[in-house]
Amino acid sequence: MEAAASTSAEDQTAPAQAEAGGHLVAHRWLIALAVMLGTSLEVLDTSIVNVALPHMQGSFSASLDEISWVVTSYLVANGIMIPMTGWISARFGRKRYFLTSVSVFVAASMLCGAAQSLQQMVVFRLIQGAAGAAMIPSSQAILMETFPPEEQQLAMAVWGMGLMVAPILGPTLGGWITDNWSWRWNFYINLPIGMIAIAMVTSFVHDPHYLAGRRGRKVDYTGMLLLVVSLGLMQIVVDRGERADWFNSPWVVYATAISVLAFVTLAVWELIFSEPILDLRILKQRIFSASLVLQVAMSGVLFGTLLISPIFMQEFLGYTPWISGLVQAPRGLGSMTGMLVVGQVSRRGYDTKGFVGVGFVLVALATWIMSGWDLQVSMWTVTWPPIIMSLGFGMIFPTISAAALSGVRPERMGYAASLYNMMRNTGAAVGIAYMTNILVRHQQLHQAILTEHFSIFDAWRLSTAAPTRPGAPAFGLMHQLMIGQKQGLGMIYDVVQAQASMLAFNDIYRLLAGMSLLMAPAFLLLRGATRPTSAAQH
Repeated sequence: MEAAASTSAEDQTAPAQAEAGGHLVAHRWLIALAVMLGTSLEVLDTSIVNVALPHMQGSFSASLDEISWVVTSYLVANGIMIPMTGWISARFGRKRYFLTSVSVFVAASMLCGAAQSLQQMVVFRLIQGAAGAAMIPSSQAILMETFPPEEQQLAMAVWGMGLMVAPILGPTLGGWITDNWSWRWNFYINLPIGMIAIAMVTSFVHDPHYLAGRRGRKVDYTGMLLLVVSLGLMQIVVDRGERADWFNSPWVVYATAISVLAFVTLAVWELIFSEPILDLRILKQRIFSASLVLQVAMSGVLFGTLLISPIFMQEFLGYTPWISGLVQAPRGLGSMTGMLVVGQVSRRGYDTKGFVGVGFVLVALATWIMSGWDLQVSMWTVTWPPIIMSLGFGMIFPTISAAALSGVRPERMGYAASLYNMMRNTGAAVGIAYMTNILVRHQQLHQAILTEHFSIFDAWRLSTAAPTRPGAPAFGLMHQLMIGQKQGLGMIYDVVQAQASMLAFNDIYRLLAGMSLLMAPAFLLLRGATRPTSAAQH
């Protein structure tokens, strides 16, 4: 009788489970689209505003150093809030927090567009950055919970298109909007996209059952304070340290020391506190830690090259911001291709960890080719190597993201995603600061060497050798630099400075090529990660 009752109960629950599963299958790609829209907005706003800074500077009558706080304030608030998202989601609900974040982000975007002073803009950007912090880690956790293991890498690949393509397209879109409309529309365009994201998340995203029991526990106020101090000061140092000549400035030394001390104290505190805001115990998982190292390396190279490429094109090749953005736009095609290839291969049940090694080799090859550029390089030559590099990034990103979170218990997924993205943000900030510092230092070094061996005849020969290109000065960059200059040492100095800068760019790309090649075998560290299995097994 008991067996019969059990069988009957199973027969009654099976259709309900099948119906629920079918409902999930039917809507999971809508869930992916919903969270991707929010993520794309957040990432887009880290790059789209940069193009409009000169126009904003004129509107607010601000100096270059003052207007840069529009970017710094966003990055500081974003960097502080990212590691908190797992704890906040567990306490208040992931869906509720995600919806609140998108809503506040959209409202702050509207306020940024309507700002009438620099002070207002900085405050609104702080709010915008704090609100946007939840979108990337929360969306990653939602995708890992929504998709079965055999489709998680494909889901990460589709979602990753927004994460990696948005910062590439940002300068192009921002330049077009600023030139044809107004810099304020760089913020206003967030409103319709954000409203669509809010409607879709409300309709399709639901909290998992295990989050319900975690509300109302201890609040880690000490961890919050230490996190704000450590990450806030670190972000300010890496973003503004170069302007202050790094450690030659006392405030950089003090801020760095306090940040390091606060972070060490935070690490000790979080390991002993029962309900930490930052769960460092997840680092005990070898696959997660290995993925973290790979993610930091990839982020440093990716965001560093996204910073220095427009500088090279606009300041040394004479491209306008619009032309520079168009030249970089095809990088998005490389990223999309790489991610879709990895996603489809993973969906068919094959191990994709080897794609991480292939991806780093492609990045190394592309940066090595870029290290051979000169001041007469053609537009096509500066277009195709970054496509190869982005193809490599597209292969790396979904693989290590899925591997990092695949072995994490569902109830810790939000904490793991927060920690993972905190390190992604840190890697990007450190990569940008490091490349900026190398660029300045090596430019000074090469300038000193070239000055000893350069003559006015070398300057004239180089100035007349540069061919005319679309968007470039009429008689070549070197010639343009000489127009209006006095004869003799002044002319030589300008030419030497441009050549020294070019050699510094070459040094950076060679360095990145070597680092990427060294990272290629690191995919072996991912052995043992959960492999995709068939739906029948789940």
